[in-house]
Amino acid sequence: MATAKTPRFVFLVNRAQRAMMRWIESRPAAWDGASAAQAGLLFLLAGRGSAPDAAADAASIGEIAAALEVAPAAVTNLSKRMEATRLVERIADAHDARMTRLRLTPAGVAASLQAKTVLADLNAKLCRGFSPEELRTVARWLDHSASVLSEPDES
Repeated sequence: MATAKTPRFVFLVNRAQRAMMRWIESRPAAWDGASAAQAGLLFLLAGRGSAPDAAADAASIGEIAAALEVAPAAVTNLSKRMEATRLVERIADAHDARMTRLRLTPAGVAASLQAKTVLADLNAKLCRGFSPEELRTVARWLDHSASVLSEPDES
């Protein structure tokens, strides 16, 4: 009896990721001055809400790096480019004068809303043809993959 061949997940995920990036990058007008790489930071800051205290909307470089699972230096470089295009601004931390926080500017808010719309369209396109149960399985597998690959190697 023949056994089912295991799908080549690494190949398939890489191929899908490249196709998604091509799709995203083929719509530069949709990003309203932001790059696809900057979208994660836009979404993170936009997701912090709009509290009466504007500093509550802001996040430190370390908080952003931890949330995006990247090095603080990567966030620093990304934020410098975003600051130059007026998508984010640096503000002093109210409790620690040594710390600087980032928050969205009005242009950054607009860019995050535009990007959210574009990515909602992409998500809908990717979900076509799959049942809710199948989509939950895909999401669970992707979450599982990220979790397993974040664990230290046992070797």
